[in-house]
Amino acid sequence: MNDTLLLATFCKSRDVRDIINVIGDGFEIVGGKIFVLQDESDRHKKILTYNIVKEDIVFSEVIKNTISLHRKKETNTLYTLNALNEVVMEQNDGQIDPQFSVDWEPHRNTLLVTYKDDETGDQILRRIETRLINIVNLDEEN
Repeated sequence: MNDTLLLATFCKSRDVRDIINVIGDGFEIVGGKIFVLQDESDRHKKILTYNIVKEDIVFSEVIKNTISLHRKKETNTLYTLNALNEVVMEQNDGQIDPQFSVDWEPHRNTLLVTYKDDETGDQILRRIETRLINIVNLDEEN
């Protein structure tokens, strides 16, 4: 089996159809499915998640506003590695420990990302509450 990569593309509601077309044309989508998530803090923001076959392609050159993610299936938590480190430090008295077992329950149905605070330069953990609103099957659209 090929190596795969889980990606998330952030977009506005009005752009979902166009972005799905770009994704379908630009990547080999594993399983042919794109999951459309609602950002619960803003009904106009959508997050499209999908698995691609890893190739010698820089995904950010194919599509903007896209990041690589990991997923904890049991709680439907999507996260970046930087966010995982922040969660570990949050739950482990400020220490990063690769052996630490994260309590994922507080992060059920969320996307965890980090950003850099402009004033302090600190990494800040951001929790985006999500809800699945559609599964687009690319195989059925052709």
